[in-house]
Amino acid sequence: MKTVFVDVDSQLDFLYPAGALYVPGAETIVPLITQLNRIAGAQGIPLISTMDAHAEDDPEFQKWPPHCVVETLGQRKPAATLLDGALTVPSHRHEARLGAAKQILLQKQTLDAFANENLPDILNALAADCYIVYGVVTEICVKLAAFGLLRTGKPVEIVVDAVRALDEQAGERMLSEFRAAGGRTVSFCEVSGGRG
Repeated sequence: MKTVFVDVDSQLDFLYPAGALYVPGAETIVPLITQLNRIAGAQGIPLISTMDAHAEDDPEFQKWPPHCVVETLGQRKPAATLLDGALTVPSHRHEARLGAAKQILLQKQTLDAFANENLPDILNALAADCYIVYGVVTEICVKLAAFGLLRTGKPVEIVVDAVRALDEQAGERMLSEFRAAGGRTVSFCEVSGGRG
């Protein structure tokens, strides 16, 4: 079975207290995200890492504080979560030649990774049988990515100890809705067992 890992928005502005839109406790999942990404690289599992890539005046900043502005420190991913030979795919229409890229850095300017017009083509090219999702924020961007992937008709799993929510109750509600919609929640140990 061909699996694709999906690392959602693990960027400095979300993961650490000094970040512009810090998700409480997110720094505690960085080691798990790092290990999952490293497992993907070592085992030849395709890895899509979504990344906010905002302009300074993006409409999203009417609702949320400015964050992950392109080329700022906060927009970066922790170095440990990056794999060699990563391919950046911009949010505008772009012919992505995946080649031997171990990690696809999928830029987005909205909450939903599927707003990147290139994502459907990437998913078709990867031809996954299953998706494993982790990152931040559980009830927002992780939710949109996970439910979008469910619409492909393929099994989707969320690694519950490798996600963090802005609002814990909203995060729990989202996970319940996800399970009710046919998704599965798993632990880091279940995913990493026998892979690393």
